[in-house]
Amino acid sequence: MSLHSDGFGLIQDIDVRLTVELGRKQMRLRDVLALGESSFIELDRLTDEPLDILVNGKMIARGEVVAQGNRFAIRVLELVGASGHTGSGSSMTAEPSVEVHQ
Repeated sequence: MSLHSDGFGLIQDIDVRLTVELGRKQMRLRDVLALGESSFIELDRLTDEPLDILVNGKMIARGEVVAQGNRFAIRVLELVGASGHTGSGSSMTAEPSVEVHQ
């Protein structure tokens, strides 16, 4: 076993869940069940607002959706630390996913 000088050698291969949140909407179950193929759900976020990037449910950054070839990607605009400190970031590619939170 070899350790990297940055101290993260032991944990680099741990799987984490990356979530990109476009917005939220609180709905009654009957309204969710009534959704169809052409339904629209208005979210609580504007189109030009940054998206939240979460790792294991904790927000770590804000970003924006960009097209990269024929896939979607997320450009990290700012990193969010535990103390609320933000800094500029780089690009991070993620497959889009949709989760319903109640």
